[in-house]
Amino acid sequence: MPPAPTHCFTYGSLMCEDIMGAVCAARAPFVAATLDGYRRGPVIGQEYPGMQPAPGCRVEGVLYLDLPDAAWARIDHFEGDEYTREQVTVRTADGRSLAAWTYVFKPEFASRLGPGEWDFQRFLATGKARFTAQFMGFDESTRP
Repeated sequence: MPPAPTHCFTYGSLMCEDIMGAVCAARAPFVAATLDGYRRGPVIGQEYPGMQPAPGCRVEGVLYLDLPDAAWARIDHFEGDEYTREQVTVRTADGRSLAAWTYVFKPEFASRLGPGEWDFQRFLATGKARFTAQFMGFDESTRP
């Protein structure tokens, strides 16, 4: 049985290196990557997206490489009850296929996903500041 992946495919707010670094309490190298067979949609009333399986669709994101073990409990906590961590295979811009963990929106919350594609550029321009103000207190909530 191969070892569990140490890479994390992100497709929303965690594509921002500063947000991912704050959530993980660590920095990791990253590359652009795509995940086939999934759709990323906006979560209604929120700045972040959810992702669910969708044949024929593709999600572009960021693959963080070799995250430390301590990062995973922090990311699990940050993602919360709406997501489940699942193992996937992503393709990097240079053509490599790598095993990674990603966070998939749970089917029971599917009604919270809006139509269309979540727009990362719009998030950077108008949503990141609101998201950061709302969620970056997360770091303090994880301390013992």
